[in-house]
Formats: sequence, structure tokens, C-alpha cells
Amino acid sequence: MKRPMTPRGYATLRTELMKLKAMRPEIARMIEVARGHGDLSENGDYDAAKEKSGMTEAKIRDIEARLATAEVIDPLKLGKPSRVVFGSSVKIEDVESGEQKVLSIYGAEESDVSKGWISYETPLGKSLIGKEEGDVARVALPGGAREYEVLEIFVSYEYSESVVTEE
Repeated sequence: MKRPMTPRGYATLRTELMKLKAMRPEIARMIEVARGHGDLSENGDYDAAKEKSGMTEAKIRDIEARLATAEVIDPLKLGKPSRVVFGSSVKIEDVESGEQKVLSIYGAEESDVSKGWISYETPLGKSLIGKEEGDVARVALPGGAREYEVLEIFVSYEYSESVVTEE
């Protein structure tokens, strides 16, 4: 299954992967040093180094799998979307309170609620996808059902300048 991701999200994962791979020699050295301390059955340093190695390798495999299934979608190439889609930004208004906010729909790897970046997989993200300006999105949230009117759909030009680079 393809995972939609922006170029910024792809580049962030690639950077994290490179950092983790760069840790391998240091972890191997930690294991060797700990192995030199004697009996491995009672060697806490060895156990800790092996655990760190296992966790790092698991994270590397996870990121490699996410990158392998990534479908990179550049929001800046969308133009003005007529419907809310992955990578678009949307100005919404809470029908009950009148509170307005701007949200951008990205992947889980890029979510940052403090910046208004939500995942398309969240209840709110799912309810907004496919809506047009003037539509009302109904969403069941932990605090109860809410309705949001879609006021405007656009592509945010505060989007990061990160670029996808090849290995």
C-alpha cells in the first residue's frame, strides 16, 4: 500500500535514516568494548549495547519500509484544488462556536498539531478529504461530534523548501 508523503516528509525520513545508519559503527564499538568486560551472562553494558543495536536496526527497517512505499506528492504542484486533498490546506469554521482555523492535510509522519498540520488518517482529516468550499464536515471526536464548514481550500506557500534527494 502506497503511503502519501510530501517531499518534506520524505526528506525528513531520509535524514533520520542516514543518522541511524551512521550510528552503526559506534554501536558495534560499544558492543565490542562491553564484550571485553568478561562474562556476557552478567554484563549489563553488553546487554544495553545489544538492545540499542536491536532497537536501531528495527527503526532502520521501519523507515526503509516507509520510504519504499512512499508516494511523494508535492503540494506546490497541486495548483488550486477544488476539493480538500492530501497536501492541501483548508480554512474551516466550527459551526457551533464560529472558531476558525487553518489546517494542512499531510501524512502521519508530518503531523504537527501546533503548526496546524494534521494527518489525512485522523478523524478530522478523513472527514475533510473530498469536501468542497461551503461543505460541512461532520466528525466524531473524543469530546463529541463536531461540524466544520469548509471556508477555503488552497495550497499553503509556507510549505518547506525541502527537496527529495537520491542516495
